[in-house]
Amino acid sequence: MITISLCMIVKNEQDTLGRCLDSAKGIADEIIVVDTGSTDSTKKIARQYTQQIYDFPWNDDFAAARNFSFSKAQMDYCMWLDADDVILPADRLALLELKQTLDPQTDVVMLKYHTAFDKNGAPLYSYYRERLLRRSDGFLWEGRVHEVITPRGNIYYSDAGIAHKKLRPGDPDRNLRIYEKMLAEGNRLDPRQQFYYARELVFHRRWQDAKNILTCFLDDGLGWIENNIDACRQLAACCRALCDEKGELDALLHSFSYDVPRAEVCCDIGEYFLRREEWRTAAYWYQRALECERSDVSGGFVLPDCYGYIPALQLCLCCHKLGNRQKAMEYNELAGQFKPDSEAYQYNKQYFNATSK
Repeated sequence: MITISLCMIVKNEQDTLGRCLDSAKGIADEIIVVDTGSTDSTKKIARQYTQQIYDFPWNDDFAAARNFSFSKAQMDYCMWLDADDVILPADRLALLELKQTLDPQTDVVMLKYHTAFDKNGAPLYSYYRERLLRRSDGFLWEGRVHEVITPRGNIYYSDAGIAHKKLRPGDPDRNLRIYEKMLAEGNRLDPRQQFYYARELVFHRRWQDAKNILTCFLDDGLGWIENNIDACRQLAACCRALCDEKGELDALLHSFSYDVPRAEVCCDIGEYFLRREEWRTAAYWYQRALECERSDVSGGFVLPDCYGYIPALQLCLCCHKLGNRQKAMEYNELAGQFKPDSEAYQYNKQYFNATSK
């Protein structure tokens, strides 16, 4: 059986740290908490779970803090969690089993990271992250913000996941501040940093600035495939906000130059034509979305609803607008198979029942 060092960096996390550490009981063989300047009860709570608590002066560098936490580990594998992460019961069982069965020659274990949820708690937004890393391999984090370890060696993808469950918003400007500090200091952003800097600009609705960075990122041609595809979606959002309809569609279609179509992009294109009330063309793209194969192990950001629920629901609307009531009803029922409690599905069903002849 493998052993696990849980390595955390925290600051002012008194509201969530106990919840996180309770969920990790039995999984972690040791708990390392690195505090980067808490002024609340974070360290007091941490002491209820571990005596391995260290101070690390914050220097706007997440990778440095995480590498410090890893340097204190003694077990076979280092596992990282944020204080507002939770290991849900089913995932606890899966991880406990993983401890018993994992081949000790595995270098990296990838776990799903669920970061958005519907009202029933089902994940809306997930992607794989490097979560357990064999300590003897000497993995190091890179990146002052949106830090990452590039997986290498024997990589295992588990169905278990970690749920990111915020109780309160964090500092929305922190990441952007760090990137712009880096630029002010004369640092050149590598392609990954450029991509995430652009995403921060999109989040802050600085559309023109984001458009400029995304265009440079794509023109340089040095990005990873999944980042390139997502950059096309982000660029399309910028163009839409800037009332550049041609640029929006061009950006989405450009994503096909990197790989086979993703359902997320097909849904974006469908929505583009839906806004223009071009129902037949919109329906074409939503149909393509239904045909796309979902790959959770690609490393990209996956929107599960784009691989079933959203295109089915929108095809219901398109078929209704095109006068094909039967098809509209069939697509609504398909949407209901994906989300039977959906208000939109239930509303449509009531509408069709009320207007039946």
